[in-house]
Amino acid sequence: MKTLMILQNTVKRTVRNEYFPAAAVLAGVVLFWGLGFFGGLSLLSDHQTLLTTLSWLLFVYAAAVLTPLAGLLAVADLTRRWLRNRASRAAEAGTASA
Repeated sequence: MKTLMILQNTVKRTVRNEYFPAAAVLAGVVLFWGLGFFGGLSLLSDHQTLLTTLSWLLFVYAAAVLTPLAGLLAVADLTRRWLRNRASRAAEAGTASA
């Protein structure tokens, strides 16, 4: 029971972290492209109906266009938050030493 409580507190702390949303998006983008490199065209080698193939290709096309944009926005957000926190810590250290 104690282990479960520790796990719950860890998950809550992680999900409430300010970096979590952007990091989750970036992980999803990396996972999508990683899986794409290792078998993304396997659907084309199977015998599927035309509608299934076209639907899959439209989904992949939309994902291929949107995931780099989402990845860039996630990296920009992570960088912005990290720089803001670093500047805040530097300012606090400067006022504490004065």
